[in-house]
Amino acid sequence: MSGEKGNRDYIGFATLPDQVHRKSVKKGFEFTLMVVGESGLGKSTLINSLFLEDLYKNRVVPDVNEKLQKTTTIDKKTMEIEEKGVKVRLTVVDTPGFGEAINCEDSWKVCVNYIDEQFRQYFTDESGLNRRNIQDNRVHCCLYFVPPWGHSLRQMDLDLMKRLHRKVNLVVVIAKADCLTSLEVATLKKNILNDIKENGIQMYEFPECDSDEDEEFKQQDRELKASIPFAVVGSNSILEVAGRKIRGRQYPWGVVDVENPKHSDFLKLRTMLISTHMQDLKDVTEDVHYENFRAQCISQISQHAFRERGKLKRDSTACDQEISETDRLLLQKEEEIRRMQDMLTQMQEKLKASNQAQEGKKHDSIDV
Repeated sequence: MSGEKGNRDYIGFATLPDQVHRKSVKKGFEFTLMVVGESGLGKSTLINSLFLEDLYKNRVVPDVNEKLQKTTTIDKKTMEIEEKGVKVRLTVVDTPGFGEAINCEDSWKVCVNYIDEQFRQYFTDESGLNRRNIQDNRVHCCLYFVPPWGHSLRQMDLDLMKRLHRKVNLVVVIAKADCLTSLEVATLKKNILNDIKENGIQMYEFPECDSDEDEEFKQQDRELKASIPFAVVGSNSILEVAGRKIRGRQYPWGVVDVENPKHSDFLKLRTMLISTHMQDLKDVTEDVHYENFRAQCISQISQHAFRERGKLKRDSTACDQEISETDRLLLQKEEEIRRMQDMLTQMQEKLKASNQAQEGKKHDSIDV
């Protein structure tokens, strides 16, 4: 009896997460990552290390003359990644030529214009008729690479971040961290965070853990937050050390293990970017950055419509005034014609009376 009652009380909506999971897996996921930084900082190597793919196998390194003439451009690479039945369409947007010109103003313009253009295209598609098959090319995260040979952020870095931080999830990465000692890494991280705070730059903020999360996840979250900005080392080489294959870099004094937390924050960056916060990066892009852009577009459209209505109203008023003036002139002409007709009638009557008087005098003279 109690078993039957239990079956009657079970409605079935507990399977909703499974339904959403199956639908999402079938549809697949889209993620766009922008990487910004000077040439030679290991951006391509890091991306290949993150996603275990050779995304730049056909890249040709330009010579000095080509670099002098080259401006910042956009280089898009897209690939399909599948892991345990889950498909991700990954788009990596690189910015070759960034920061290499004497005047770096165009460098940030190219990055900002590309992000705005993707927002604008998505807004156009969303406002159209075919909303079911919209392709999401919005930039969900921007990895900004800082060189390890400086003491903090440069003015060029600050200029770009100030223009990007309200448009995209900004994550700062210290490139080639194996060039620095542990103390130098800690000092550089501290200086970068101070510069970011003093200039009011808003970095991507990790969401707070829910109270019901397990302690292991909370500890991982605390470690990720403490590691910002991430000091990373990338490598495409597989080395064998003590009978174990690792992804690392061979030096005369030893081997740097890319995935060793003591050597690099690479593993933490990959955990944040892919394993734990990829969906949150997409949600923040949708709910914050795109919504801000969408609100601006709607405001501009409303202002334009208001100006057009005002213009039509002014044109209509001017037209009414013009019609009124025309009517006034016509009335004046009609009044003038009426007066002339009255004068003509009076003259004709006087002429007729004068003729009659002359005729009467003639008759009188004949009778005499």
